[in-house]
Amino acid sequence: MLEQLSLFDPAFCQRWRGGKHTWRPVHEGGFDRRRYRLMQMPEAPIRRFVEAHHYSRSFPASKMSFGLLERGHLVGAVVLGVPMHPAVLTKPFPTLGADRAAEISRLILLDVVPSNAESWLLGQLFRLAAGHGLRGLVAFSDPMPRILGGELLMPGHVGHIYRVTRGRYLGRGTARTITILPDGTVLPARAAQKVRAEERGAQGVRARLTALGARPLPETVTEYARAGYDLTPAEWLELALVQIGARRVRHCGCHRFAWPVGDRGWRRRCPIGLTELPYPLATDPAVIL
Repeated sequence: MLEQLSLFDPAFCQRWRGGKHTWRPVHEGGFDRRRYRLMQMPEAPIRRFVEAHHYSRSFPASKMSFGLLERGHLVGAVVLGVPMHPAVLTKPFPTLGADRAAEISRLILLDVVPSNAESWLLGQLFRLAAGHGLRGLVAFSDPMPRILGGELLMPGHVGHIYRVTRGRYLGRGTARTITILPDGTVLPARAAQKVRAEERGAQGVRARLTALGARPLPETVTEYARAGYDLTPAEWLELALVQIGARRVRHCGCHRFAWPVGDRGWRRRCPIGLTELPYPLATDPAVIL
């Protein structure tokens, strides 16, 4: 059954609520585009929505935020984000500056949205993004499933919805070692650096680790001080990851997709800086937590 519940299998559409995913069969149909509208919205309500329902429980550095409304009710969200490095955008789009391209950092639909909504939603997103002056979009899908106690925490994504919307598959991103938390989510390298350097946002990362079972920073620092040892934020982070049973695993890199957006002429002539490859068809081996 676990092999079936993967986004490369077009028989299912993934939906979310409260950080948990469910599946809707494609053949059920029922999506009526006349009921829905995708529109740009302020970051604050989209942030609350994403943090409440997306499995990562996190919100990326954003350029634009969009909400999917069903007769006035927010039932989905898309976030165009600013990646950690401009090369994420300029490698696939060498003639565009980072200000004219963006990453699809979050895409989430609630379980009340019928199947087959994704391709319509992405089509609307491309139109809206082009209207704001963007000419290229990039998205990544994580093909590494996470399983805890026989339960699929995070399915392997091979980007089926990106394939059906004619995203150009440009191979994998950079292979790296990632830190997987007990809930199946990844602790981003940027989040870890915030804790080590006591940067803005460090408190939120510490709270996330504490909620997973790490001892709070003040309590731990006091304990170490009594023993005559000065605990640095970086040392607390390493200790916290051990306490919660986080695992470091080698990741082969996420699948990368790109779309030129704008008028038809531009989409045809847009230079792509990476080699287009056949679409991936299978997920990576699962990580058992």
